[in-house]
Amino acid sequence: QLQESGPGLVKPSQTLSLTCTVSGLSITTNYYYWSWIRQPPGKGLEWIGYIGYSGDTNYSPFIKSRTSISRDTSKNQFTLHLNSVTPEDTAVYYCARASPISTYDYWGQGTQVTVSS
Repeated sequence: QLQESGPGLVKPSQTLSLTCTVSGLSITTNYYYWSWIRQPPGKGLEWIGYIGYSGDTNYSPFIKSRTSISRDTSKNQFTLHLNSVTPEDTAVYYCARASPISTYDYWGQGTQVTVSS
């Protein structure tokens, strides 16, 4: 019900944009938060940020300066924008829904993004 889409290969210094298309659920349903999470190779999951049901956003401090998350409620999509990417941004990127009790109850399948020239 969540599906990530975007480029698999991005050059350093460019902006990465990934879109999560949500089906069967609504991104405006009260009290749910729509998150981006990534897993670099050989590392654990890293929470990037979320956009909430009312459009509020929150980002992890480690990436906040380069990140924004937007949404298109007419398409039931939300999009991650990560600028000035470096090879350290290479990871599998996931979109997920956080429930009101702060668990992730729906996940996308993940999309591999490689940053390389």
